Amino acid sequence: MVNQEFYHLGTAPSVIRQLFAYGLQQAAVVGPENVYDYSLGNPSIPAPAKVNQSIHEIVDTVDSIKLHGYSMAPGFEGCRNAVAADLSKRFGLDVKASELFFTCGAAPALISIIKAMIVDSDSEIMAIAPFFPEYRPFVTANGGKLVVVPADTKAFQIHLDAVEERITKNTQAIIVNSPNNPSGVVYTEETLKGLAALLERKSAEYGHPIYIIADEPYRELVYGGVKVPFIPCLYKNTIVCYSYSKSLSLPGERIGYVYVPGFADDSDAVYAAVSGAARIMGHVCPPTLLQMVIERCAEERPDLVAYDENRNLLYNALTEMGYECAKPDGAFYLFVKAPNGDANAFSEKAKLEHNLLVVPADGFGCPGFFRLSYCVANDMIKRSLPAFKAMIESYK
Repeated sequence: MVNQEFYHLGTAPSVIRQLFAYGLQQAAVVGPENVYDYSLGNPSIPAPAKVNQSIHEIVDTVDSIKLHGYSMAPGFEGCRNAVAADLSKRFGLDVKASELFFTCGAAPALISIIKAMIVDSDSEIMAIAPFFPEYRPFVTANGGKLVVVPADTKAFQIHLDAVEERITKNTQAIIVNSPNNPSGVVYTEETLKGLAALLERKSAEYGHPIYIIADEPYRELVYGGVKVPFIPCLYKNTIVCYSYSKSLSLPGERIGYVYVPGFADDSDAVYAAVSGAARIMGHVCPPTLLQMVIERCAEERPDLVAYDENRNLLYNALTEMGYECAKPDGAFYLFVKAPNGDANAFSEKAKLEHNLLVVPADGFGCPGFFRLSYCVANDMIKRSLPAFKAMIESYK
């Protein structure tokens, strides 16, 4: 006998991974130039030069025992100091190293926060559709209930009335992902201030804090001068989850952190619970080499020229063809309404007839839409446009 919930998670197909695997198989048959794969959000721009330089310097100069040894559970103080200084400088807060807990990427950071928030089987964590599909197992596999706020399918902001309708005395937190995966939309300061006011009122009504879990792996991926509000500046009971996978193009290196502001309610207890959750999962002492890299590169930012070119090319071309898309101001995703209203059927038809791989958004909590990941070669986008044109024409 094995745990049936985990068995189901281990055997349930991932649409994204299935499409990616199909693309690899088809590339061997018809040639990679004839496969148009928009499935995986895998950064395609190189890491900033300082990242690679730092890796070489560290490997060449740091004693090998220290380089390959354990750090403290929450991370090296030097790494945490560097990140705390960068956050303080950018957002006008007095962030302390002791408020940061480094993790092996964003997923362990999120799970640690969620585990820390689930106090009993009635505990509820809210998510705003569309949302990263793994939020669901992150919550349910840890004994909580995921409460989904329906998507605003026009502007892709937050339906505050829908949030208020779903808040109960059991609501522990709401996950806010901005810039958003899969829509690419950035929640405005007005939207977030409205959410903050609502949560303050409901926290007072129920006699316990309702936290925002700010999931921010795309914080630095924004275009055209759009501002990404730093939510702890707007709402004190915000716990931040961050990853360097996207901002420094390091998805395979698994490094990120949790930030528990000292001014948040019960901050010491929350931090200790996050630490305990990480301990239970075995996600302690994150990679030593990568912590040393982050200490040297905390102020590095990505060069987004290539992503921006892809964003404009794909958005403009598809809207001219007649597709309806959310205007993406951040991340590297385009969220498109399926012409026939059935994204699964559209995805399957595009795959079989054109080797065009798009991700239906049912798993993101938003049926009828599909996601395109445009962190791909610009030339692939150009070559794929006739396939998109053929697809929308087939529904007219």
